[in-house]
Amino acid sequence: MPHIIAYIGIGSNLGTPEKNCTKAIEKISSAKDIKIISKASFYQTEPIGGVQQGWFVNSAIEIETDLPPENLLSVLLNLELVMGRTRKEKWGPRLIDLDLLFYGNLVLDNKSLTLPHPEIQNRKFVLTPMSEIAENLIHPTLKKTIKTLLQESSDVTIVKKIKNPNPNHRD
Repeated sequence: MPHIIAYIGIGSNLGTPEKNCTKAIEKISSAKDIKIISKASFYQTEPIGGVQQGWFVNSAIEIETDLPPENLLSVLLNLELVMGRTRKEKWGPRLIDLDLLFYGNLVLDNKSLTLPHPEIQNRKFVLTPMSEIAENLIHPTLKKTIKTLLQESSDVTIVKKIKNPNPNHRD
């Protein structure tokens, strides 16, 4: 199978969200048949969906993989379980959330997986980190770049870049 470029959204708002996201990225990078190409900054984001909860930390990563999309999703769901995620309520608080956003230009809609992720264009907390690492990526069904989708988004939630917590890191 050829190398495919895919994008994964990462989020957390329980425990220590930044550490949870960092740990998830480390676990993804050590997974077989997955290579991280680029990582977006971390963003503090306002929760959506009406559930009372703390703010999230969100990011996105670009990966290269040989795994079929269903297998990649399975790896992500397993990592969520290993890290302690429990699914209680839709849009509720979560220790870690790993969403397969894009898998090459694949358009897929079946019982287990919809690609691209169906809510990308409605979520500034996804579009903002995605625009940092792939602003010119064209959404295969909407035929618009990530940058354009972000500019056209009607999402008014707050998304703020978190300054790098590592004092030895130079931006």
